[in-house]
This record gives sequence, C-alpha cells and structure tokens, in this order.
Amino acid sequence: MKGILLINLGSPRNLDLPSVKTYLKEFLTDELVIDIPKIFRRILVNNFIVPFRARNTLKAYETIWKKSGSPLIINTNYLTKRVQQRTEYPVEFAMRYQEPSIESSMKKLVDKGCSSLTILPLYPHYAMSTTLTTQRKVEEINNKKKLGLELKFVSPFYNQDQYISALTSKIKPFLNYKIDYLLFSYHGIPERHILKTDPTGSHCLKHNNCCTVESEAKRFCYKAQVLETSRLCASSLKLEENKWGVSFQSRIGPGWLKPFSDIELQKLPQKGIKNIAVICPSFLVDNLETLEEMQIRGQETFKNAGGKNFYYIPCLNEDDHWVDFLINLLAEN
Repeated sequence: MKGILLINLGSPRNLDLPSVKTYLKEFLTDELVIDIPKIFRRILVNNFIVPFRARNTLKAYETIWKKSGSPLIINTNYLTKRVQQRTEYPVEFAMRYQEPSIESSMKKLVDKGCSSLTILPLYPHYAMSTTLTTQRKVEEINNKKKLGLELKFVSPFYNQDQYISALTSKIKPFLNYKIDYLLFSYHGIPERHILKTDPTGSHCLKHNNCCTVESEAKRFCYKAQVLETSRLCASSLKLEENKWGVSFQSRIGPGWLKPFSDIELQKLPQKGIKNIAVICPSFLVDNLETLEEMQIRGQETFKNAGGKNFYYIPCLNEDDHWVDFLINLLAEN
C-alpha cells in the first residue's frame, strides 16, 4: 500500500530559549544549508550564530506563537488533515528539523501497512537547502533503519497551471484595494547554492539573462524557478511590468540573491509607490518568515519609509484550490 508523507522545514518544539537553540543548531549545521567545511560550520553556528541569534529568534516567535504551538506545525497539520480527507491512502506530515521527525512519521506509515511512500517536500521551487536535504534525509532513514520502502519524490511544481491558478486566486481579492504594486517575496539563498546545483557548471549566474534562457540547469535553479512563478502569476493577473516585482528575504550574511526584500520595502515609497500587496510564494503555509518577518516587520519597514497601505497576502495554507491541486499532484505520483 502507498503512503503519503508531507515534509516541511521545521520549528522549535516549545516557545523557550533552549528549544530555539536546539532548532537553530540542527538546522544550521546541515551541510546543505551552511555549505562550508564541517569544523568551520560547527564553530560558526555554535560559537557565533546561535549565541547571538537565538534570543532575537525567540522574540520573533513570541509575536506569532499560538496557544497550541508553532504556526508552521499547526498549519502543516491542518493541510495534512485536508489531504487525508480527500485520499484513501494514509497521510502523515513531518519536519526536516525537529518534530514531528521524518523518522517517526515514516515508521507510522510503515505500521499502517505502507510499503511505498510518495514524499512531497512542501517547497514549490528546487533548492539544495530544502528539496535536496529533505530527499537525502528520507533516503538515509530508509536505508539506516532498513525500512525497505519504495520511495517516490514529487518534483517541484513552480510552473504547473493549477498551482499558479491557486496563487492567483489568492492574490486577486487584494487587487481590489487599488494597490500600486505587487511584490513577490521569496526566501533567499546564497548565490553559491545556485552555482553548486547547476548540472552544466556553466549556465547559472553566468549571464544577465541566464534565467530566461532554456537550459538543463533550470530544473535545479531556484532563481529561474521563482522568476517563472512570478511571471506566470503576473501574466495571469494581467499586471503591467512596472506593477510587480521580485525580491528575496531571510538572508544570512553576504552573497545572497538580490534584491533584498527589506531594502525594496524601503525604496518603494521613495518611488511614489505607497500602496502595496506582498505575497511569499516559496512558503506554502504561514510561518515565522511570513507572519513575523513580512507581515509585521516588513509592514513596519514599508510604512516607516513613507508607505501608506501594506497588504500581506496569506500563504495557500488550506485553500481549496491548493488542496485540489495537491490531490491531483499526489494522484499522479
């Protein structure tokens, strides 16, 4: 029997400093997230990033934490239940980092009689720090624990019609607010990640228009994929070129994809753009980066720079169009 496993990134177990530190350490010591030699990665994470970042991260979580826990886990759980209602196969969800762990969820599906798994990493776009690390972890557990499961991973779906339709249906109501501009804000990644995942070794970031040129590299290029998602949505919404744009948030250090979302939010009012809507398509359910970083801090940044109206467009979460697409996508896999 087939089982379905939805996997998201992760969240602290509890709203306290030890939980935040544990989560950050597990997340940031992943060699596919901070891709430097192991000894330097551990020194950087344990001696610098976690000690200086943990308290600020805790404060950020305090602004969005629910009585029942982390919004990311709550929203992923809700989505899983919606999918389970629409399929005959057992469905579980897991987090790449922390709980519920991938191993525990895989074992639950085995206990329910599953001999094969369809794994859906909850990321529309390919990146080594999301898609690839998730796949490797699932394969590692399957081999080490000798589960003997047949594994099938759902590919990124950044340009599939029904996914674009779900996004545009989420955006359309906000266009009625007479906004001046729609900003697509994506999670940032280091440029070196894009270079590392380029199978040709000679295409990505080599030319100004590399993302618009068809290449084998596009299957693994995060930047090209997010630009296409944005373009397809803007085309479907019939937006003029000067009425929308793309930016990247959540950077850590230099060398990350530009333009940066916080800088763009400061610049837009200076250009006379006072009323904007923002959507974060790289996130499928609302979480820290959307609710705190964008809806709260992003809005403050925009208004402090002279902006007037800031409309945050929620993630797809349990949206009916999105769930319909997921059911069809999982049926094909």
